[in-house]
Amino acid sequence: MVPALRRVLAIAFTGASLALAANFPDPAALPVRQAWPDPLQCLDGSQVTSVADWNARRKPELRELFQHYMYGRIPVAPVAPQFKVNGVYRDFLGGKGTLKVVTVSFGDPSAPTIDLMVVTPNQAKGRVPVFLGINFCGNHALSEDPRIPLAKGWLYDSCKGCKDGHATDASRGGQAVDWPIREILDRGYALASFCTSDVDPDRKEFTEGLYAWLAAKSGATTPPQPADRGTIAAWAWGAHRCVDYLVTDPDLDPKRIALVGHSRNGKTALLAAAFDERIALAIPHQAGCGGTAPNRGTVGESVQRINTAFPHWFTANFKAFNSETARLPFDQHCLVALMAPRPVLLSNAKEDQWANPSGQFEVLQAAAPVYRLLGAGGVEVAVEPEVGTLVASRLGYYVRPGKHSMTVGDWRIFMQFADAHFGEPH
Repeated sequence: MVPALRRVLAIAFTGASLALAANFPDPAALPVRQAWPDPLQCLDGSQVTSVADWNARRKPELRELFQHYMYGRIPVAPVAPQFKVNGVYRDFLGGKGTLKVVTVSFGDPSAPTIDLMVVTPNQAKGRVPVFLGINFCGNHALSEDPRIPLAKGWLYDSCKGCKDGHATDASRGGQAVDWPIREILDRGYALASFCTSDVDPDRKEFTEGLYAWLAAKSGATTPPQPADRGTIAAWAWGAHRCVDYLVTDPDLDPKRIALVGHSRNGKTALLAAAFDERIALAIPHQAGCGGTAPNRGTVGESVQRINTAFPHWFTANFKAFNSETARLPFDQHCLVALMAPRPVLLSNAKEDQWANPSGQFEVLQAAAPVYRLLGAGGVEVAVEPEVGTLVASRLGYYVRPGKHSMTVGDWRIFMQFADAHFGEPH
């Protein structure tokens, strides 16, 4: 990463965390640990035995370790993000809900802006819990309603109706079957959603987006290269900025925000929730390698494979572990542990072995000591459950038949898990 941009991102450090990161060894100097690191053992070998010690030492250390060696730094939050409600439509889905079209901006015309769609149930009495869903193809793909703006950034060729990497009117409702908004409203939940391309395009090539803006602000003449871009961290930053708005919306309960993402967006959901305690519940769905599967795992996608295919997702340091994952001073159970004591559901599909569902169950088990330390219990079953059985403890697990996808059936499980921890909406 160019020095000027590194200085911009380093603003997010406190003085203590700057000193902490400066003392981290080079990846090649880290010891080999075939066993997963103890989430309650600090890098210096000392053991954490109290909640106060976890909060004061190990929790901030893990946050710095993940940013330094894997995801890159989640950029600093703007001092005053700006929210513009462009429209409020109470006749959404034939009067079932109210659609709000919101723009999140940052007081700089060169900065990226985030289009946020918020839909609340009209039958609700009082403030309602909300799912914040990270989408791939734009808010307009979740509904055919023409009042939802088309995504303005680059989109995948696989997104319905996209032409030359951009949305067209033919894109509207292209993913509606996977986002059962009517059923979500009927259950008493609100749904908010944003598209990752508003924050940083999912491309190896460095183009527009958050990092381009930060590079320009820093005066850098050379932008960060794909291998050191940390796009998942950028998307997590985008989720945090959407939460900045959600906690101000008078129709939403700021204490019952659930973050949902599928696949690479699931990796983002877990990272974002682990670093923002305003997010009360996380559902990283089929997040796999780089998210909810163990880096040291031998099933499915490997660290080397993901870094080769998607060099822009993680920081350059992570590439040093391609063939030496045993040198990582953490594994993904430590990221799950940063959620404690908040609920997290790892949901999977049986045929999606690329995401290593069984390894994800082991991740939950390995995170359980931190949850128990904080009085939140562990995983309520000792062995991986049968297909179709929801484990609804704070450390939740679910595997269904089928392949890598997000379905209406998955959303029903998401709502069932949220009911168990938020209480059923009224």
